[in-house]
Amino acid sequence: MLAKDEPRKAALRMLTAAIKNADIEAGSELTEGDLLVVVQRQVKQRRESIEEFRKGGRDDLAEREEAELEAFAGYLPKEADRGEISEAAHLTIKETGASGPRDIGKVMPLLIKQFQGRADGRVISEIVRELLG
Repeated sequence: MLAKDEPRKAALRMLTAAIKNADIEAGSELTEGDLLVVVQRQVKQRRESIEEFRKGGRDDLAEREEAELEAFAGYLPKEADRGEISEAAHLTIKETGASGPRDIGKVMPLLIKQFQGRADGRVISEIVRELLG
């Protein structure tokens, strides 16, 4: 890698360390799904850090986290857009017979499973709440 790619190199080293730690914790070789979970966890941590750094006025640290997030993004499947999630939520609500906010528990597990690795649970939850609320 070129010297100007130092932030990316550092991010990939962190990702490699996180994968090794997960491998040690699991006690066996990680599956592709396990690796995806590790990358998603790292992405989620970066997004939360960016949000907190922005709130704290630390744009320099937020930019560093954004560079790391960008490096990780290439290792994730294409993210589902809100329209696709909304369409699937409509179908799932119809299939389960969900009719109000108390039925969120029927719908969410099915959608989370369907969009595993392709959508953030918060986005799915937000869409389901809009539709059932």
